[in-house]
Amino acid sequence: MKVAAFHGSPRIGGNTDLLLGEALKPIHDGGHDVILFRLNIMNIRPCQNCGGCEETGECVNKDDMEKIYGAIRAADRVIVASPVFFLGLSAQTKIMIDRCQAFWCEKYLLNRMMPEGQYRRKGLLLIAGGMKKDTGIQCGEATAKAFFRSISVSEHETLGFPGIDHKGAILDHPTALRDAYSAGEKLVTF
Repeated sequence: MKVAAFHGSPRIGGNTDLLLGEALKPIHDGGHDVILFRLNIMNIRPCQNCGGCEETGECVNKDDMEKIYGAIRAADRVIVASPVFFLGLSAQTKIMIDRCQAFWCEKYLLNRMMPEGQYRRKGLLLIAGGMKKDTGIQCGEATAKAFFRSISVSEHETLGFPGIDHKGAILDHPTALRDAYSAGEKLVTF
């Protein structure tokens, strides 16, 4: 099974990174093919809303998104891991999602559906934020849901952790790492 994972935090070793690492452990242990994109170090321009993808379903900008487009097309499972910044996904995550407008155009304007593959595509959203209320989690999930729908991920699970602010705070959560591990394990179960 092929898994595309997107790390949307600029902080290595932070809460999002720890959650993603736990979710990936059972996937790696199961021998699945994982490609991890650390979005913060990639060269991805923002969507220019130029309309270039409306007739072809392909973005006219040529940058590191080309690697991501190929990985998404090949993926059986997609994981998005992001912190909450100002009630939404991080800029690093959002820029990647916005550039998936090409997939939206392919699906909804050109009526070309991305095949679900033999394993039926599924997703996982891992999200943590400092706000104690889950408003940021809900807002981030709404964006991720639109992304998953555009890339033909028919179902996804969300693990959201509000009240997680300083680096490493996720380690103090009583179940977060165990929950992330279980979610990763479940993600690659048929």
